[in-house]
Amino acid sequence: MKRIAIGMAGGPTTVINATLAAFVRALYKEHSLTFIMNGYEGLANKKFLQANDEVIDIILAHEKVPGASLGSGRYTLNQQQIIDSVHILRDSRIDALVFIGGNGTMEALEKIKEEAHRQHYQLQLLGIPKTVDNDLSGTDHSPGFGSSARYVAQATRDMGRDLLSMNNFEQVRIIETMGRNVGWLAAAAGFFKKYDNDPPHFIAIPEKPLNREHLFHHIDKAIKDYGVAFIVAGEGVYWGKGVQIEKGRVNGRSILGGISKEIEHEVKEHFNVVVRSELLGMNQRSCSVSVSDTDYKEAVQVGYTAARWLKEGASEVMVSIYRAADSLYEAVCKPVSLKSVIQQGERKLPEQYWDDQAAYNEWLRPLIGYDLVSYPPSVLGEKQ
Repeated sequence: MKRIAIGMAGGPTTVINATLAAFVRALYKEHSLTFIMNGYEGLANKKFLQANDEVIDIILAHEKVPGASLGSGRYTLNQQQIIDSVHILRDSRIDALVFIGGNGTMEALEKIKEEAHRQHYQLQLLGIPKTVDNDLSGTDHSPGFGSSARYVAQATRDMGRDLLSMNNFEQVRIIETMGRNVGWLAAAAGFFKKYDNDPPHFIAIPEKPLNREHLFHHIDKAIKDYGVAFIVAGEGVYWGKGVQIEKGRVNGRSILGGISKEIEHEVKEHFNVVVRSELLGMNQRSCSVSVSDTDYKEAVQVGYTAARWLKEGASEVMVSIYRAADSLYEAVCKPVSLKSVIQQGERKLPEQYWDDQAAYNEWLRPLIGYDLVSYPPSVLGEKQ
């Protein structure tokens, strides 16, 4: 019997609890489980919850509930806390440490691994991927992203029709998505665009420098052609003097947000039109009605896979999702070393997708699902 500690870190997703439930379901009858509450902060402060029948029932009941059932949060361990955390795990007689998370989570696991080696402590370590931004390297995509992309695509499609119908009252709408330094989510806004007047009329992503005059050209053209302009911007887009807009910092981490408001101000100054900016908000990562079947199934798949690998003795790796090399979509889980995940850094949106929405849509379709379609052509917003 192994003593296994598991926690969650970073921003929650709609399917992170499905991963945890699958992992727990595969192990709790044969092994001792310790739940780390509130991510790495809980590890540093030994905020542990020992599994019993009641706790297990609660964890499994949250399988299709958004948020992180163990608590999560963003917390960066300093070197002394890493040393102390390893002592805590050792004193608690933990055999294996597992965390569900993104880039920061895997980096922390790698540092804990190095300290465990230094202390001659044989600690098994496994990482399980999760992120709505899809910026985690070493994997084709991460559980959580598909459902968030589905939400962004649906919201853009629906809000665009709303804007078209209100074109005599409001002419420009600027929507801001999550994504930090990558444009995977923002690019998903164009998934349902089928006709020229369909939204969005321009997508700004962090990987591609945003030229003010170029943006204004697209806004001007859209207003002339359709009466409205629907703009989507990822929160990490560089604007003005080539900087990202920060709302503040928490635990040393910059909190991005506000690019849509900055663009709104300049559009108002340049055009004599009514402009509205909106944040798509936390629904991007917590809207249960937008969970895609593929995303849920793969969240379960990585949880079960991690449990199986743990039983087999795998260590110092993250579960990665690959696409099987055939004509039909199939996700295959393979191990990738924690060190290689960190060395690759953030996974940017490839340049091949920057200006080729059709190619990106082809890649994205299995993750969003095949049950949603574009709307029929609108009689609004066309030149008469």
